[in-house]
Amino acid sequence: MSGQDYRDWQLRSEFAEVLGSRTEELQKIPDAPPDKDGLITCAVLPLRDLVVFPRMVTPLFVGRESALSALEYAHTAGQTVIAVAQKNDEKTEPVSADLYTIGCESAVGRVLHLPEGATTVLAQGRRRVQIVEYLPGESFLRARARPVYEATERSRETEALMRAVLALFEKVIQLNRSLPEDAYVFALNVDDPGWLADLIVSALGVAVPERQRMLETFDVELRLQRLSIMLGRELDVLELENRIHSKVQSEVDRSQREYYLREQLKAIQNELGEQDSWSQELGEVKQAILKAGMPEEVQTKALKELERLAQMPSMAPEVAIVRTYLDWLIELPWQKETEDKLDLKRAAEVLDRQHYGLPKAKERILEYLAVRRLLPKKQKQPILCFVGPPGTGKTSLGRSIAETLGRKFVRVSLGGIRDEAEIRGHRRTYIGALPGRILQTMRRAATVNPLFMLDEIDKLGVDFRGDPAAALLEVLDPEQNYAFDDHYLDVAYDLSKVMFITTANTLGPIPPALLDRMEVIEFPGYIEQEKIAIANRFLIPRQVEENGLTPFPIAFSEDALRRIIREYTWEAGVRNLDREIAHVCRKVARRKAEGRRIPARIEGAHVPRFLGPQQFFQLEAEKQDEVGVATALAWTENGGDTMPVEVVLVEGKGNVQITGQVGEVMQESAQAAMSYLKSRAKHFKLDPQRFEKIDVHIHIPEGAIPKDGPSAGITMATALVSAFTGRKTRKDVAMTGEITLRGRVLPVGGVREKVLAAHRIGLRTVIIPKRNAKDLVEIPKDVRKEMTIFLVEHIDSVLAQALRKNGKPSDVGLGAPKKKTAGKKEIRRRKPHA
Repeated sequence: MSGQDYRDWQLRSEFAEVLGSRTEELQKIPDAPPDKDGLITCAVLPLRDLVVFPRMVTPLFVGRESALSALEYAHTAGQTVIAVAQKNDEKTEPVSADLYTIGCESAVGRVLHLPEGATTVLAQGRRRVQIVEYLPGESFLRARARPVYEATERSRETEALMRAVLALFEKVIQLNRSLPEDAYVFALNVDDPGWLADLIVSALGVAVPERQRMLETFDVELRLQRLSIMLGRELDVLELENRIHSKVQSEVDRSQREYYLREQLKAIQNELGEQDSWSQELGEVKQAILKAGMPEEVQTKALKELERLAQMPSMAPEVAIVRTYLDWLIELPWQKETEDKLDLKRAAEVLDRQHYGLPKAKERILEYLAVRRLLPKKQKQPILCFVGPPGTGKTSLGRSIAETLGRKFVRVSLGGIRDEAEIRGHRRTYIGALPGRILQTMRRAATVNPLFMLDEIDKLGVDFRGDPAAALLEVLDPEQNYAFDDHYLDVAYDLSKVMFITTANTLGPIPPALLDRMEVIEFPGYIEQEKIAIANRFLIPRQVEENGLTPFPIAFSEDALRRIIREYTWEAGVRNLDREIAHVCRKVARRKAEGRRIPARIEGAHVPRFLGPQQFFQLEAEKQDEVGVATALAWTENGGDTMPVEVVLVEGKGNVQITGQVGEVMQESAQAAMSYLKSRAKHFKLDPQRFEKIDVHIHIPEGAIPKDGPSAGITMATALVSAFTGRKTRKDVAMTGEITLRGRVLPVGGVREKVLAAHRIGLRTVIIPKRNAKDLVEIPKDVRKEMTIFLVEHIDSVLAQALRKNGKPSDVGLGAPKKKTAGKKEIRRRKPHA
């Protein structure tokens, strides 16, 4: 049984029905007579979420069959029942252990069936009883209980407690609107202290355990004391609620008053033909929205936000948030675009004038212009990725492409970005939220078709804030970026007209899914001849102008530039070369400012005087033919280089050791070369037992520099054969190629840089894999004329050219083929000196 959901009705009934005619029926039911032991026997009525007090009339809602049986039995017999509360309200069929031991003998009236299917009965409490035992054998609970009789004497302490309780109850009635005022009037007319306490407790909305505790308090003075504490606690809570309610109501009243006054002010201003500054500002925002050229769905959302803004007071905190959002929508370019300049001849002249070399990148841009000229309405833009070492002109080429196309150039550096929100923006629910860098840059570009450069895309990071590279998947996909979704704007933005160019130093850190969306164009490191040409055409004129030497121009001889490149820089690009030239120009400028004589031409001998001692030292070619030494060609990010491989045989147990800070791939190449030598021992007239008595030590000089890659395989095989057979290796031969266990020579990368490195130190014979013949087209013609290049497929051909035989080397060779093919990519990397 539950009375909590019908609390209001209960409170009204407790005081209205007492004086009504409905109680007459209850009063006719006599109390249960006691037996010889002073105990009464009655049916037990379990109550859920309800406690019945003596003299109080309470409506009971009955739903359980056992409870209905007990009520029907009591009503038919004209007897009372014992109403006792459950300890656990969730028990649907409680047993004796689930009930309190103190209850209230109550008279019950007729059972009424309501239209909703519920059953109600009116109960009047008579007296407190203490259950002694439960009787078995019925479909409902029956028990024997001992009536509890309260003392009727009233002391001075009791009178004082009654007055204090009434005073507190009056204040609670005033603050608690759910309590009827008649409750206090009725309590004021109660003279019995126990009845007064029971009346007030039944009126208060306290929990069942508190009510049961008051029911079990037989001492009247103690009951009044506990009631006084309960009323004081209730009064504190009600006063706090009243203060909070008053504060909230005052704020609401003030806001409503402000709104009403503003509406009146607007009406008056409209009648006078005037507008306040806020209304005028909202009007200007609306006109800006209509003129921005937004798509229909974006304009609809902007106008909806503007309408919401107009309903707010101008000083409301959210006004700034909504206004900032509308400003972003208005200031973003939606339709404005620049017209592409499709003059191919002019574009080629601009690219050649501003950049030396880079034929692949220039050719790709001219192809794009040609397609745009044939299909003016073509909307799909290329997504290019410039990959190459630092200082090779990737970013500056992007600027030149923008100038060639006549587009606005904008750039975003992605280096070190680790938060996905930097790309997609923050939700507007965050304080200080802004769009991502993509849309911020688009607003700065002010056109829908700029040339957008994403610099250092390989430097993106990942942490707990998300993966920015994953957020770029949508940006750099022509099939998706026409509806780019920024978290801040929460509307689709069209990026399909933007020409994206990304730059990277290496492709390794770029996720495969992102790399697949881009067209990769490699920027190889500049060779020495190219650096000299770039210095003469671009670097020297700029540094002469920037250092104030224009009235007194100076020139650099080719020998001086070559010496600066070889001895003071070690790079694939030209940044350090630019710095060293600037260093020389500043020295000359200082001499000129001091009135000292300056040279009109910087020669090679002048370089140490301006730049100090030599900083980088290159390996030289071997001075004479030696046993166990071969020259390998290596590729590094700073260009090609030569790398001697040394082999020493010592007495031992057949161990193979390789040193020089080599990587795993290079160690495996050494093992493959050694296995090949062992498998061909008879061919080389070697005793197989010898390998078990000799330790082989392979060393790659410059041990502080990490080395790796398979391209030194044939070099190590040549050095091993030379060491075991005693045949000397030709000092003027360098080689590169991967070796297999069967002696086959596989292709490698960086052939162009490797051949130029051999040419630079005076080696005129180079051995490369036959399948790398396609890469020879990238080597300058003058270099190919001076070099003898052997194309080999097997290690036997390598040994025939590299090893002396009876003091007379083989003289069979091949020149460079004329066929034009693309080169292979990077295989081996080598870091510069620390």
